[in-house]
Amino acid sequence: MTAPDRREQLLAVWGNPPGLGALTAVNHTSIGRRFIITGFLFFLVGGLLAMLMRGQLAWAGGQDLDFELYNQLVTMHGTTMMFLFAVPAVEGFAVYLIPKMIGARDLPFPRLSAYGYWCYLLGGLLLYSSFLVGQAPNGGWFMYVPLNAKEYTPGLNADFWLLGITFVEISAVSAAVEIAVAVLRTRAPGMTLSRMPLFAWYMLVTAFMIIFGFPPLILASVLLEIERTTGWVFFDAAAGGDPLLWQHLFWLFGHPEVYIIFLPAAGVVTMVVEAFTHRGVVGYTWVVAAVVSMGFLSFGLWVHHMYTVGLPPLSMAFFSAASMAVAIPSGIQVFAWLATLFAGRPRLRLPLIYVLGFLFIFVLGGLTGVMVALVPFDSQVHDTHFVVAHFHYVLFGGMVFPLVAGLYYWLPLESGRRTSEALGRLGFWALFVGFNLTFLPMHLTGLLGMPRRVYTYPEGLGWEWLNAISTIGSYLLAAGVAAVLVDLVVHFRGGEPRGRNLWRAGTLEWLIEAPVPPYNFVSIPKVNERMPLWKEKQLAKQTHEGEGYLASAQSGRRETFGTSTSQGKPEQVVILPASTWIPLLAAVATLAVFVGLLISEYLLSLLGVGATVALLLWWAWRAPYDGHPLTIDAGHGLLLPHQGATVQGPGRWGLAFTLLADATAFGSLVFAYLFLWTVAPAASWPPGESLFTASLWAALTGFAALLGATGVAEWGYRGLRRGLARRFRIANDVALALILLFITLQGYWVVEALPNASEHAYFSVVKAIWSFALVHAAIALLLGAFVAARVLKGNCGPERPLEAAVARDFWLFSGGLGMLAYVTTLGAPFLL
Repeated sequence: MTAPDRREQLLAVWGNPPGLGALTAVNHTSIGRRFIITGFLFFLVGGLLAMLMRGQLAWAGGQDLDFELYNQLVTMHGTTMMFLFAVPAVEGFAVYLIPKMIGARDLPFPRLSAYGYWCYLLGGLLLYSSFLVGQAPNGGWFMYVPLNAKEYTPGLNADFWLLGITFVEISAVSAAVEIAVAVLRTRAPGMTLSRMPLFAWYMLVTAFMIIFGFPPLILASVLLEIERTTGWVFFDAAAGGDPLLWQHLFWLFGHPEVYIIFLPAAGVVTMVVEAFTHRGVVGYTWVVAAVVSMGFLSFGLWVHHMYTVGLPPLSMAFFSAASMAVAIPSGIQVFAWLATLFAGRPRLRLPLIYVLGFLFIFVLGGLTGVMVALVPFDSQVHDTHFVVAHFHYVLFGGMVFPLVAGLYYWLPLESGRRTSEALGRLGFWALFVGFNLTFLPMHLTGLLGMPRRVYTYPEGLGWEWLNAISTIGSYLLAAGVAAVLVDLVVHFRGGEPRGRNLWRAGTLEWLIEAPVPPYNFVSIPKVNERMPLWKEKQLAKQTHEGEGYLASAQSGRRETFGTSTSQGKPEQVVILPASTWIPLLAAVATLAVFVGLLISEYLLSLLGVGATVALLLWWAWRAPYDGHPLTIDAGHGLLLPHQGATVQGPGRWGLAFTLLADATAFGSLVFAYLFLWTVAPAASWPPGESLFTASLWAALTGFAALLGATGVAEWGYRGLRRGLARRFRIANDVALALILLFITLQGYWVVEALPNASEHAYFSVVKAIWSFALVHAAIALLLGAFVAARVLKGNCGPERPLEAAVARDFWLFSGGLGMLAYVTTLGAPFLL
């Protein structure tokens, strides 16, 4: 087969449908492009809100906006930048780039990527629809209680935020699972962990941080929404709750969020520095260690934001030390970049100019970060404009400048055209000068005592001239953004065509032809170096002429490799799904759930749940590997099973990482139980003895049923792996009956043993724990029935064990979750 014929064949298999059919696209290039464009559109909207606020503060006594609208703008500006721009944009870069960098044709779960994007878009639109009904969130992007409790915010303002952000977070977590599995399990043959591009390392750590960092916020949002709509109490001090519980849960997410935003941007910086110095980064291993260290340390800093709430001095000293310790891995990366620039021969092109601007701004932000890590200093500047200036130097300077650098760096890969240096440099200087004019004076206004979030101020405080400079700077900053946008339009309309590998970079994405084809590589290469394009001169020729692996698409399958975690050895061929409407329809059904909850039309929510479950079951039933041979010829005599014929397929890894996020959410709920217990007055937790006397027989019988269901399910799975299909069917039927018995008995116990959850936070949190466990038991029941149907259909069995292994893992997890619920609610009061 000639090279043009092979490309035509691949395009027929991997291409997106035309017209409205493009909405069905699941290809990672299309989805990543959508994430990036949508993220930057939200960035423009958030920037417009910021300019309106700066216009209000330009002079003393400003009254262009009333306090209600100003509060809405402050809340939605922060929410937009943190939730609708920062995380989706960096995940969009990863979705677009990671498969290209690691030598894969796509991500392992294309439909999940598409579903995540639609959840992000619809969630953002749901959030902004609040302006149309005059109910925009107005309680701050951190939604502190009791301000956002029903008593003080009776409208739908807070509900829009809680439900909209929870909807958006589905997208963030699903993309994180996708990225983690892709990096660990779908690299090109020979790409060991030590040969991965550093951007892949940065995104791997970021993905795990999202998996562990976002569930506490999701849980907190759900608990506050429950409190607002049902009267259950978690944060009401008068009923045994505590407002500080919200702060703990929020900042368990909030401070890792800073590094979730920074690390991908730092990955972009590393790639740009390597390309424009034409050498690998100095201290590759040290940089990887620094990135992993930042991931760990970021979860020990959340109290950094709570120094003024009255915590014990010893605990504040610990978190102050941890806050300063994170400067060490940050410094390692900065010095590695500087050493690489010094050791190489830098070419001062536009992406590198943005990186140099980032280094200047980020170092300044890091210095003020060390300042606010000190408890006495933070107590003086807390909730002033000094803190506003600090986090904009860290987040805007530490993320936006690198992202624009990455945009200019990878734009020729997307468009096949060169970028304009002149217009690009004009945009850079407007951004750089405008940014510093906007936020540098805020350090001074903060030190002069100007609080955050004030919508007006009187004359004579010494703030006027500084605020005027900040407002002028914000307009110059906006002009810089406009220059970048104009440059992008000019680039796509009239940019000069480029040759292959414009920047002479060394990583695999620059092997790909431009504009990027949907299949990435004509054939998948074997990698022997960390910078293969610099060391293996024939790699491009071999890849484009189909001399690598999986070079044929005659079967009509979308194929990529599944490789070993550490060494990148081929273990399976991953067959990927084609374009489908299911992700979009499932996202719309999920939207119906949240809209129903928002407007208190619970029938709509139930219908949405039913439609979502039905669509997800149809999604799972249409496994892309059904009907294909168990063994596939990958080329060069390499015969491999497809993922359905193994127990280590990407689906099982995806479930494992999803359950890590799930376990983190449940762990946060247990943390809430223990925290409220520790702050409760003596002998008031639990309030009374009814929990341990009423219907205890039901709880004990339910415990036995859960234990039996988990054990029998495991016995049946082992039988299926040995070819004992009859044993599996019997065991599965028994396990389903036992799990149904558990749900019935434990549900009865919860209703009988616990009084009205509105009476005390103890009853609310115990009911929340058991609701969590029972929902998972119901999912296990549904999953068991689904796998039984797959076995009967012949799509699952000893030769196709993946789905049975996935179901077994979830059964073990849900059983463990139930056991922990028993220990927490019934055992802990006696054990502790």
